[in-house]
Amino acid sequence: MNSNLVLGVLVVFTPLLGSLLALVFHKKSKFAQAITCLSIGIAFLALIFLWMSLSTESSPFEVTLLKWIKVDKLRANWGLFFDPLSLVMCGVVTLISLLVHIYSLGYMAHDEGIGRFMSYLSLFTFMMLLLVTSPNMAQLFVGWEGVGLASYLLIGFWYEKPRATIAAMKAFIINRVGDAGLILGICAIFVCFESLDFSIIFANLARKSATYSLFWGYPVHSLSLIGVLLFIGVMGKSAQFGLHTWLPDAMEAPTPVSALIHAATMVTAGVFLVARFSPLYEFAPFARHLMVFVGALTAFYAATVALTQNDIKRIIAYSTCSQLGYMILACGCSAYGAAIFHLVTHAFFKALLFLGAGSVIHAMSDEQNIQKMGGIYQLIPTTYAMMWIGSLALAGIPFFAGYYSKDVILSSVFSSGNQIAFGVALFTALLTAFYSWRLLIVVFHGKLHADEQVVAHIHESPPQMLLPLFVLAIGSAISGWLGWKWFIEESFGFSWKGSIAISNTLFLEHSPWVEYSPLIAAILGIFLALLFYRTFPKLPEKLSKGPLYNLSHNKWYIDEIYHRLLVRPAVILGSFFWNLGDRTLIDGFGPEGISKVSLYLSRKNSSLQTGYAYHYAFAMLFGIIALVSVYFCIFYRGELAALIRILTRYV
Repeated sequence: MNSNLVLGVLVVFTPLLGSLLALVFHKKSKFAQAITCLSIGIAFLALIFLWMSLSTESSPFEVTLLKWIKVDKLRANWGLFFDPLSLVMCGVVTLISLLVHIYSLGYMAHDEGIGRFMSYLSLFTFMMLLLVTSPNMAQLFVGWEGVGLASYLLIGFWYEKPRATIAAMKAFIINRVGDAGLILGICAIFVCFESLDFSIIFANLARKSATYSLFWGYPVHSLSLIGVLLFIGVMGKSAQFGLHTWLPDAMEAPTPVSALIHAATMVTAGVFLVARFSPLYEFAPFARHLMVFVGALTAFYAATVALTQNDIKRIIAYSTCSQLGYMILACGCSAYGAAIFHLVTHAFFKALLFLGAGSVIHAMSDEQNIQKMGGIYQLIPTTYAMMWIGSLALAGIPFFAGYYSKDVILSSVFSSGNQIAFGVALFTALLTAFYSWRLLIVVFHGKLHADEQVVAHIHESPPQMLLPLFVLAIGSAISGWLGWKWFIEESFGFSWKGSIAISNTLFLEHSPWVEYSPLIAAILGIFLALLFYRTFPKLPEKLSKGPLYNLSHNKWYIDEIYHRLLVRPAVILGSFFWNLGDRTLIDGFGPEGISKVSLYLSRKNSSLQTGYAYHYAFAMLFGIIALVSVYFCIFYRGELAALIRILTRYV
């Protein structure tokens, strides 16, 4: 058997085996923890060997595992597809998942459902790997929906908490809105190309570049239509403005879930999809213009909201939303390589920040409000150092990961000629540095606001939780430089080999102010945070009474607008149809109506059971007369009619 095939199967399906075994034996928590960590470790090691084996290959490794759909022209098989793009995504997924599994051993140690939790983590990992190694849109859609299912299970893991179950439902429903666009996009792809296989789609792009299709009775450019429909699905999964409201609420999940799903993997599935279809988007300029607008708006919106949030996990969640906006913005400017580069670096430092926040929450006896923290840097020095590294990388300080990838994105946006988007992205970089240092200052410095009982229990996290932080800190420190050499300069022998579209107009020489502007914005943001929260600590309280603060703190009132325009009318309409349709008509004349009639007749019949013999005798006599009358009416109708005529004549 081909060794690459064996390695590919191990990479994708080992987490599924670990998940199933952990679910079956979830009550044996030690076994569930061991088998899931082992399965992800095997997948990661197998990926390293597979990457080494495929590094010398000039074409992607694709293999069909089994036949699946064969209906007329529609063909879809289960298979594996490994090219540089899918290998990068598999590397991110397996490494971050392995570290999160190890972290969960300490974070969830006292939770009775840890076996089930570990099973869900491995299930999510499998679905994500299935998604990024799909050779066709049908299999990708299975992974896409599987990721949504796993995220629903993980967000609502603490189902006894009403807020967790509501957040899980919200994430599931909002993602269904985006998935409706994705389904239509898949249908449009099949109508246009008569296939769902990536190889066939991309081979025929040039031939279909001038094709128009009817959409709602109007001729529309086919590739632009496909690009927009696919991007609607991306907006839901990658939490872009408009379909983003599920992401902050998903912080009700355990912190390891936040790190795995909402920082490094699930939310980047949309960015991966855009990169996978980058050859198509190069023929769909309208779709790319839409991505530029939505990406820039998302980056700016989420950064402004993160400025005033007090839940430590929600601050990082809105930061994730903002950085996803950066990635989509880069894709809209044809800088797909820059977007994937930032995806990789972001996975390290955002997972580090989330797991670091989990360490803080663990130390503070599950307290998440940063206003109830402060001055704890001496009590948890290791976590403090890890949060510093993550914040430096997020803010884009030189020699840390975010500096390199964010600089490439901003340079690409400037090279594309969209100066407005460049200005928005640059201002967002300033806001990013500001809220990052606001979190550091408020949480670790100043006066401690926790009560004495919480303070007495503040302690550093166990080794299982700290070890992943060290690995992520190393990645946050060096992945930017390594990624620059790999993804941008390709000086380490890495090449995209056609897996994404590469634009020749990007990364041009710029004036010094363009090159250093991201660093200047980051330094200015840090300076303002120090000014607000160290030099003049009463200034934020004074500004909190203004309209801009209220707009930011209330998340631009997006949830309230949705509740007023969509949720309330839907509830009112649903209640109306439930009362009139279900209860009155369907139930009233259906099951409940029949049961009521049966009960009524039964009660009337039971009233005849009096226990008196003469009542029963009378009933028997009445019954005999009735039967005889019916008998004569049926068989002697003529004679009875003649008898009645004779009687009436004499009467």
